[in-house]
Amino acid sequence: MKIGSLFDLLTGQTDGAPLPPGAAGRRNMLLLIQLRWFAVVGQALTIAVVHWGYGIPLPLGWLLLAPTVLVVLNLVSLPLVRRRLAITDGEIFTALCIDAGALTWLLYFSGGASNPFSALFVMQIVLAAVLLRRRYVWIFVLGTSAIMAALALMHRPLLLPEGADERLGLLMQGAIINFMLIAVLLAAFVSRTIRNVRARDAWMAESRQQAAEHEHIVRMGLLASGAAHELGTPLASISVLLGDWRHIAAIKDDPELLADVEQMQSEVDRCKSIVTNILMAAGAARGQSPRVMRLSSFLGEVVQEWHERGSTALKVEQIGPSPHDPFIIADEALRQVLSALIDNAAEAEAGSLVLNAVADGEQIILTFLDDGPGIPQQILSRLGQPYQSTKGRAGAGLGLFLLVNTMRTLGGEVVASNRREGGASVQLRLPTEALAPK
Repeated sequence: MKIGSLFDLLTGQTDGAPLPPGAAGRRNMLLLIQLRWFAVVGQALTIAVVHWGYGIPLPLGWLLLAPTVLVVLNLVSLPLVRRRLAITDGEIFTALCIDAGALTWLLYFSGGASNPFSALFVMQIVLAAVLLRRRYVWIFVLGTSAIMAALALMHRPLLLPEGADERLGLLMQGAIINFMLIAVLLAAFVSRTIRNVRARDAWMAESRQQAAEHEHIVRMGLLASGAAHELGTPLASISVLLGDWRHIAAIKDDPELLADVEQMQSEVDRCKSIVTNILMAAGAARGQSPRVMRLSSFLGEVVQEWHERGSTALKVEQIGPSPHDPFIIADEALRQVLSALIDNAAEAEAGSLVLNAVADGEQIILTFLDDGPGIPQQILSRLGQPYQSTKGRAGAGLGLFLLVNTMRTLGGEVVASNRREGGASVQLRLPTEALAPK
């Protein structure tokens, strides 16, 4: 197994997943802990090789104190960090200072600044530059520089045995080993640290995008609620006029005209229902308590209402929910986006659509499977962004945008893809508690 893969396994790192700043700090702290294990092993091996292999007497009691402290620190901090959701820059700075202190202790008893392993301070400075904010970095740089100056003046010299300089040069060997150690650790560790930083930046960019989309939703909501208020009066007037027309003899006696009036009345009633739902979603109409029903009944109503107004040959089949059928609040926004998904399948000229519902104690999964032409790749790659559509008309492309944002508001997510056998798959996942009656 590669060292990089080992780091990923130990820290649970995944590529490309956006991370909030605190979560990125947590992963970086876990990486520091893993690096500290490597440091402890390297320190113990180095002390053993120098003392027994090269015959250079070392104060073993003092030197072994540093790796012992690091082992105890790791054993104490690892379970604490795993329970935390976020780690701050200050905590990472403290951890780096402890590691620098341990290295200082080892160098003091092994030749000071002349020890080739003093270059390990460079690696710690690189880690600080990658992990921390600027003020912490410069504090760390000044601190390690002061330590190196002090080690040049105050240290215990190594007592080299006679003829030690003839063994290929001990300092040269130490420099080569130190270079290889730093190169391997930097390649394996810093690359993953940078990945965490990029994941944090991606999370921040995604948060800004969501904020912009939320502002767009708010503006649309204000516009929609204002339009709904304005449409209420003319729709009521049209409904009254249609009621009067039914009693006109010329229309009453003509079956075709009467059927047209009935159709017009049905469409007006549907418009009034849409207006009412918009006002309820905007908080402007609260004349009735939220409806509580079984999930199966809610989905059945969505499918039935679409069939009643559908003008295409699309066949919609509902499967489930299984293994449970929980009581939910009939969320009007969710009802509208589910209906919009069926509309999309119909507009794509799909022949059939299957709504498969799965519900357990933790989440509800609604999967829409159609046999249409599928979702264009440019739409899939920018799923949830407004006005992404191939319909070529003004205002198109808001359906999936509203769907994604409605699911995000409910704490869920949308996963869309194209099926191998043809057609599209749109899966909605949301926590059961988001729709659970209070």
